[in-house]
Amino acid sequence: MTEQLRDGYDVVVVGGGAAGLNGALMLARARRSVVVIDAGDPRNAPAEGVHGLLGHDGIPPARLLERGRAEVRRYGGQIVPGRVARVIREQAGAPAAHEQPVPTPAREEDGFVVALADGRTVRARRLLVAAGVVDELPRVPGLRERWGRDVLHCPYCHGWEVRDRAVGVLASGPMTVHQALLFRQWSADVTVFSHTMPAPAGAEAEQLAARGIRVVDGEVAALEIVADRLAGVRLADGTLVSREVLVVAPRMTARAAFLAPLGLRPVEHPMGVGEHLAADPTGRTDVPGVWVAGNVTELAAQVGNAAAAGAVAATQINADLVAEETRQAVAAHRDPFSAVTEAGVSALVTGQRSHGL
Repeated sequence: MTEQLRDGYDVVVVGGGAAGLNGALMLARARRSVVVIDAGDPRNAPAEGVHGLLGHDGIPPARLLERGRAEVRRYGGQIVPGRVARVIREQAGAPAAHEQPVPTPAREEDGFVVALADGRTVRARRLLVAAGVVDELPRVPGLRERWGRDVLHCPYCHGWEVRDRAVGVLASGPMTVHQALLFRQWSADVTVFSHTMPAPAGAEAEQLAARGIRVVDGEVAALEIVADRLAGVRLADGTLVSREVLVVAPRMTARAAFLAPLGLRPVEHPMGVGEHLAADPTGRTDVPGVWVAGNVTELAAQVGNAAAAGAVAATQINADLVAEETRQAVAAHRDPFSAVTEAGVSALVTGQRSHGL
């Protein structure tokens, strides 16, 4: 049975992957009202297993998320399927979610209105964005269909599983040589395909040669598939180079279009591998009340890193809410009849009621 959205929460988490679920778990354990809006399209869905995650090595991605959802629900958190279309700042006299927002100075106390693609809306005092990224692959026929199977990107996620196989590295960006040198740790048979990029030169060419990594010039036209397995890489001139695995560095773009009304947009990552949402080490963005965690901000984060970042952001969000509630309590203590105090106490009581306190 689909869980129903309440009108408002302490925190709305956008994204039901490792970062979002671990953040929600920490917040629910802190007795915060929290809901995860889960679009249901995790980045690692094509992979057979999650690797390098202590205590869970090899667990299928779907099973890990299933366990995470159960843990969040155990503490009163909600998981609601849906896709966030837009987030606006909620202020006194704020427009409805379908109207254009009026630019005004932002305050953390204002909160947010989160509009879903199906027309539902929900209010949040704070926002944790863990919506992940979109992997943009080179336009080579067959590449997308093999993604996460024998077309890979991360040696730490997949290197052991493809050890000693014939590995190809498709040049697609600034990380090509780095990837080839890394995969050389798992296989002595590594070939770089320059594809549409200039062949490595200078120090990079020397490094590849020293490690026994050959470079094949020419554009890659297609993948050769035999019995549902990668058998080789076919060049535009018809040459077939036998390979069992192909490594690609995708360009990664944060899923963050819904944050544009808040003035929060992706920027180029310092490594030049895509666009991310910039934040400080705790996940706090420049927009008051908005935190980010996981691949949406750290493009190369593995599952363990993403989960840890979600936990860190959650503790900071809880501390921020505690500070706000303390300011309201102090105001009430000093002047129990002020309008500001009445509004703050009303919000606090509503939040406590939602937890049965």
